Amino acid sequence: MQGKKVSESRVIMAQVMDPECANPAGNVHGGNIMKLIDTVGWVAATRHARRHTVTASIDRLDFLSPVYVGDFLTLYASVNYVGKRSMEVGVRVESEDPIKGTRRHTASAYLTYVALDDHHKPTELPTLILETDEDRHRHAEAEQRKQIRMAEKTKEKSTL
Repeated sequence: MQGKKVSESRVIMAQVMDPECANPAGNVHGGNIMKLIDTVGWVAATRHARRHTVTASIDRLDFLSPVYVGDFLTLYASVNYVGKRSMEVGVRVESEDPIKGTRRHTASAYLTYVALDDHHKPTELPTLILETDEDRHRHAEAEQRKQIRMAEKTKEKSTL
């Protein structure tokens, strides 16, 4: 199986936040943003695998600033790490006030996806070809997060 470059699966998705996205406080509901994060992450994962993928976990979804109705939301996703059957996708969300032109880093998340074969079973993935220093930096950080996730899973299993 031939490896894939990070740039081959990178995704940028943009959307205007409409009134139906609002929560009772008048801001965009975090759940709507979470769905968009999962969607853009899924596209990047599926592009890399060229197979159906499913979300296995979400790490560190941090909301850093509010999003308002009428804001222009831009989501950036790229594959950071690929194991044998799972991969980490990083997603960055920025919001823009289209009138003022101000941009804010709104949220960041790391999601793990698993590729499925034709029988809906986890299957092997193409390796990840790191092209830039930024790719290598993201990959190294993703390896550290994977080690932490694995340690947490081991700890959880021992307490059951």
